[in-house]
Formats: sequence, structure tokens, C-alpha cells
Amino acid sequence: MARKKKQECPSIPGWLVSFGDLMSLLLTFFILLYSMSTVSLEKFYQSLRGLTEAFGGRKMTQEDRTLLKNRLDVSLDHMYPRIKKKKQLLKALYEIKESLKRAGIGAEVIEHGSRVGLRIFSDNIFPPGSAIPTREAMVHFQALCKKFKDSGFHMSIIGYTDNTPIKSEKFKNNWELSVYRAITVLRFFIACGYDKRLLSAAGRGEYDPIAPNDTPNNRARNRRIEFMIEIPGVG
Repeated sequence: MARKKKQECPSIPGWLVSFGDLMSLLLTFFILLYSMSTVSLEKFYQSLRGLTEAFGGRKMTQEDRTLLKNRLDVSLDHMYPRIKKKKQLLKALYEIKESLKRAGIGAEVIEHGSRVGLRIFSDNIFPPGSAIPTREAMVHFQALCKKFKDSGFHMSIIGYTDNTPIKSEKFKNNWELSVYRAITVLRFFIACGYDKRLLSAAGRGEYDPIAPNDTPNNRARNRRIEFMIEIPGVG
């Protein structure tokens, strides 16, 4: 009786051999790269110093280059994160808003990304067609100035009106009136002690309404002055 042939092992697919060679070459290549790589202490130091100072940490000196050999205490005692600043600022603005509300003056707190502010409706602040605030309004402006004059915040003071044509010998149109109102408040802030380099004033007249000028209530909302504060450190 004839012997049965031994069953041969199945041959390896050709692609698997090529794949194995490729993986071996890649592994060798990465091992070579790793063996040639070194950490640049200078670049690492520069990166760490930049991050530390950007987040409010202490200034790092040349002596801190030994940070890889010794543990470096990166003190962040004077760190004021953007979120903390914004929360404190909003808290102060809401307090002023409530104070205005008790005095019968309408106001709103505004948030626009890195900018927050206070919108005050001007009917109980400026007499019609006038750029001179009432005495009561000056008290609230003074409280606002005292609250922020030492903060280092840049503040923009912007005046707005409705679209009702103005009848005044002093102002040709609503735009001029809004500009003079903003400048009057800016001058008061300077006299109060706010750093003039951190202040700016503008007038937009009737051109940026927050409500349609179709009812007395909506026109009253458009007659306003806004104090916009830029939060520093926001990229």
C-alpha cells in the first residue's frame, strides 16, 4: 500500500514578508532617532519662563536654569486668571446696577467676550438735548469711577441716542450730542482720578440701536451711555 504524503505547511503570503520587513525598518529608524535626540535645556528654560510669566508667575532669573537639577518653586502668588478678573468685575458692575435701580435709573450689565460693561439709560441722567448730567447722575458716575480707577482697566465711554431729530442751537444732530455726552463723562472721570491713558470716548448717535425706534419705550432704550471695560490678558 502506498504511503500518504505528509501534509505540507501552507506558504506565507508574499505581502506579509514585505510588511514584516517594513515594520523592522521603521522600528530601527525610530530607535536611531531616539538615540540621536537630546533635550535642549535652553529651549526648555525659555518655554517654562514664558508660560510662567504669561500666567502671572514671578519673573524667572538666570539662576533658575538649575531647575532640572533642583525642584524650582514656581510661585504664582500674584496670578489673576482671566476668569477670576471677569467674575470680580461683573460682581462690581451688578452692585452698581442695583444702586442705579434703587435710584430709579435703568441699567444693564453687558458681556461681549473679553469686554464687559455697564449700559445706563440716559433719560434720568441727561436732560433732553443736554450733554450735562444731572447732579444725581454725577453721584453714580463718581461711584463707578472710584470703583475702577485703580484697577488698570481700559474703559471706553460711548454715547447713543434715538433717531428723533434734535432741536438745539448747540448741537447740529444726534451724533454730536452723543459725542459731547461721552466726552463730558470722560472729563469727569479724569477729574475723579482715572488714568486718562486708559480712557476713550466715542459717540454713535442713532446708528447702533438696541431696539427698533418705533415706540416710546424702544426709543428710551436707545438713549443710553455705555461703559465698556477691556479685560487685560485676553488674547
